[in-house]
Formats: sequence, C-alpha cells, structure tokens
Amino acid sequence: MLMENSKLDEKSRSSSEELASGSLDKVVRPRKAVEEYRDNDDDNDGLLSLLMYFVRIVTCFLVILVTTLFWTFIMLLLLPWPYERARQGNYFGHFTGKLVVWILGNTVKIEGQEYSEKRAIYISNHASIIDMFLTMWLTPTGTVSIAKKEIIWYPLIGQLYFLANHPRIDRSNPQAAIKSMKEVTRAVHKNNLSLIIFPEGTRSKNGRLLPFKKGFVHLALQTRLPLVPIVLIGTHKAWRKGGLRVRPVHITVRYLPPIKTEDWTEDKINEYVNMVHDIFVNNLPESQKPICS
Repeated sequence: MLMENSKLDEKSRSSSEELASGSLDKVVRPRKAVEEYRDNDDDNDGLLSLLMYFVRIVTCFLVILVTTLFWTFIMLLLLPWPYERARQGNYFGHFTGKLVVWILGNTVKIEGQEYSEKRAIYISNHASIIDMFLTMWLTPTGTVSIAKKEIIWYPLIGQLYFLANHPRIDRSNPQAAIKSMKEVTRAVHKNNLSLIIFPEGTRSKNGRLLPFKKGFVHLALQTRLPLVPIVLIGTHKAWRKGGLRVRPVHITVRYLPPIKTEDWTEDKINEYVNMVHDIFVNNLPESQKPICS
C-alpha cells in the first residue's frame, strides 16, 4: 500500500513539474513572439469591438468636420496674411489633435516636453494616422509641417493644410522638391518658424522604423536649426496603416535633447542621417526597431 502511494506521489510530482514547465515556457516566451501575438490579435475582435471602432471613427470624422469648417472660415478671413493662417493652423491642430486622440481612447505619456519650447526642426517616426494628430497637438505654435503634395486630396485635413500655407513637396520631381525646400528655408528665416517632418517619408506598416531619407539633413544645413527627435511609441497598435480598426492603447511621446547643426557640412550628409536614425533605434522598444538583415 505504501509502495502504491509512493508511486502515485511520484507520478503527481512528475505531472506537476511538466505542467509547471509548460506554463513557464508560455510565460517566458521570447519578447518578439509575445509582441507578434499582441500585434496580430486584432483578428480576434468581436462584434462589440467592431462597433466601437465604427463609433470612434465616425465621431472623429464629425469632430474634424466641425473644427475644419470653423477654422476654414477663419482662414478665409485671413487670406492676405499667410503667416497668421499658419498660426491658425497650429491652433486648429492643438485643439483637434488632442480631441481626436482622446476620442480614440488613447492615454498619452509625454517625456522631455521641455525640449519642445524652442525653434527647431522636429522629426518623428511614423507608423500610424494617429502620429499626425499627435504632432498637430504637441508641436509649438509657429511650426509648419512639410508633406507630400498629395495631402491636398485628403478629405478636410488636406484642404485646411493648403489654406494654412504649409509647404507641400512633389517627391516624384527632384528639381521641384529642391525648389520647394529653398522656399521653405526662406519662409522659416523670414517668419521665425519651426518645422515638423517625418524623415521616413511614409508610414511603417508594422511599426518598425524605416530608413531615413536625406531631406531633413538638407533642411538642417540650410536653416541651421537644431533637430529635436520625437520618438512615438505604441501608435502602430492604436491604428495600423491600411486599416480602420482603432484601439485604445497607451502611447509614449518622447522628446529627445536638441541636436545642434551649426557645424554640419555637406560632405557628411550620410553620416548625419545614420547618426540620427541610430538615436531613434536606441530609444524605441524592440517591437519597433528595424529588423537587421
């Protein structure tokens, strides 16, 4: 009888150890696997979640419609004063951007905001439509963005962007792009403006940082303004590129110390691009760092 009990205890311990080992394997799965699971679990959303997506997006559209119409009227009154229209574009962005982020249910932690109070070229990674609303909200008054010329066709926002006198660049035409850059430089110096751009040139599909284009370095060489990196963490989980599913997630906006550009020279453009890209890589979580080939 004692022998049987002993064997039962051994079997019980063995089963418990196997169960604990299996559970431990699940708990300590590699971070990449956990993140991939979390990033792909939006396919499991139920009907209630889909309804909430719809409600949030429709509400955002209505808010943007109302605020755009209001500020469009203001800007039409200010047609002879382009700089004042640019400032009104900032006021629109501060109000609408913050409201949209709130409607979408996102909580936002802002770090290093003291670096956002001076004239600079603000550069940000780009993985979601929400990035646009965050930068509209958080960049200081007197900041203009540089976008592709096609933005004018974006409903509501594109037309207001045009009225706000923010520069647009034809990326398909290098000579026209260079000319536009020179015009931007003159406007920045004349009106004491700051700039905000996304150096990747497009949104990342999975949140991972893409290679940087050289345009922001050319602007720094021409304006001699410092670069202030804005690292956006988690926005790709809130609203993915190419999708309509929005999720309330925690987002971190991290301003980094300014990078001085007074001593930069044209013969080191690639070096500067790589240096700034590395700064972003070092401040992003593993799930948003580029995959090394």
